Parts: sequence; C-alpha cells; structure tokens
Amino acid sequence: MAGTTSAMEGALGIAFEGREAAAEVAGLARAAEAGGADTLWIANHLFQRDPVVQAGAALAATSRLGAALMALSPYATHPVQAAMAAASLDEHFPGRVVLSLGAGAPGDFEAAGIARPHPLQTMRESLAIVRALLAGERVQHRGEAFRIAGRALETGARPVPLVLAATGPAMLRLAGEAADGVLLSAATSTGFVEASLERAQRAAGARRLRRIGLVLATVDADEHRAYDRLRPLLAFVLRGAHHGTNLQMSGVRLDQDALRAAAADGDWQHAAKLISDEVVAAHTASGTPEQVRRRLAAYRRAGLDQVVLAGLQGAEQFVEVFRAANG
Repeated sequence: MAGTTSAMEGALGIAFEGREAAAEVAGLARAAEAGGADTLWIANHLFQRDPVVQAGAALAATSRLGAALMALSPYATHPVQAAMAAASLDEHFPGRVVLSLGAGAPGDFEAAGIARPHPLQTMRESLAIVRALLAGERVQHRGEAFRIAGRALETGARPVPLVLAATGPAMLRLAGEAADGVLLSAATSTGFVEASLERAQRAAGARRLRRIGLVLATVDADEHRAYDRLRPLLAFVLRGAHHGTNLQMSGVRLDQDALRAAAADGDWQHAAKLISDEVVAAHTASGTPEQVRRRLAAYRRAGLDQVVLAGLQGAEQFVEVFRAANG
C-alpha cells in the first residue's frame, strides 16, 4: 500500500513482454537480477503467456527480484481475482509483488470479443475494490460495473502496492487520486513523460506517488544497428492516434497517417522505414552505451522514479543494456 517498502521502490526495472517461453523465464529473471534490476514488469497481453504464472516462476528462480503484474484488466480479470492473485503471490514471496491495473489493449479485446465499456468508471471501481481487499477489509460494493457482497480475502491484508497504467488525462488523474503509483507506456518522449507525471502528481497532492515508465532500449556499438532493432516496434506503437501529443512534445516529425496506412496494408517493412533516426532517438533509450546512459538520465530527469527497460530480446541484450545503464 502507500508508503510500503517494496520492489516498486527500486530505480531500475525490466519488462517481460509475454512472449518469453517457459524454458527462458528462470534464466532471464536471474540475468535481470544479476544485472541490477529491481523489478520484473510482466506484461498481460491476451493470447500470450499468463503473467501470474510467469511471475511465480521468475520469483521462485530469484532471491530479491520483485515482480509486477502489468497490467491486469478488469474486463478480463475480475478485480476480486486480481486481488487474489497478487495476495497469493505475496504470501509466497513477501514484499516482492506489485499489482498494476489497466484497461487493456483495444485490439486484444476485440480479438477476444470482450467489450470495454466506461473505462474510467470501471477502473475507479476496480481500484477501490482491490485496495480494500488487499487492506484486509470485508468489501460491500454496489457500483455500475461491479457488486461485491460483503466478502474478504482469505489471505488477510497483504501490503501489495497498487499501480495504474495510464496514458490519457482522465486516467492520469485517477492514478494520482486512487493508486500508489502510475505506469506510463513505452515509446513516450521525455516531454510527454514530464507532462503526464505532473498531471498525475497534481491529482495526488502532497501524497507520494511512485512514477514508473516503460522505456524502449537497445544498445550497440553502431547506433544505426541499435535504432534498426526498434523501428518495427515503434512503427507498431506510434501509429496510434493517442500518440499525437506525445510526438508533438518530442519535436520530431512523423507522418502518422502514412504509418497507419502501411500498418493497415500489413506492410510493416514500409512502416518501419517511416521511423526516422530522430524518432528513435527521441522516443527510446538506444544507440551506443554512452547514448543509452544519456537517454536514461533524461528520462529520470523527466521525473521517473523507476525506469523499466522494454523491448529487450534475450539474455545478451539484457546484459548489454544493464551494463550501459550502470556504466
């Protein structure tokens, strides 16, 4: 809960994207711990690996590394089930678990035939229910989205920090009002990070709000090779209309209409070519080791308490980026 010492307190995290096979999880988790990471932020994408199972495997393979469930959506996982999962993991691995909630990726939910009505109210109710359950309370809730009939968790109170994944202004305000921390998505520019954190903190007032952000990262002696690794991923992410303000704040030019058209045609090779070196440099921490260090420092100056390295592929990149980050 708020003010609890936990994995969320560390300065460096790493993201698992949901594609990591069972045979890879333990080794990657140990590599992350050895490299100095404080927390694994384990993605929850429909049709990929289950983050609760992956978190259990990663926690069992390490001794101090934290694991964050990122981000369970109340549209697919009832808030009671989300609280149960986090509390149960914390019972096995005390002080090493973080629970993040989020509305979820629209494309994934469309593919699964799951509607996402009234996201702000749904997330507000979800945060209230989960927080009360993790506090050990007997919850009586009658809302627009959920109803709980006077039940409590069998685990009793568990000190699991609660984080909201937020991008838009309303969700950022909700994070400040009702969560212990806010999680910003990947491919954000430092200007957008700073503005988003300021909005969330204003809603939090004097209360301490942990500020966490996913930062795409890769390192290579040749900066162009490093940039090339991230162009396809940036093309996929930055095609979204909601990234218009993010791009504007970075000061770089990107033809989002052309990017969306290429994506709609399935021409990802052309889409990647639309991502210039300037776009990569402004929206990631990538390049030579020195460039990576400078960019990570810029994200921290923008206000992030914990930088979560994302987009890494394999243990070798884990080690190389960690070396650059700690150098």
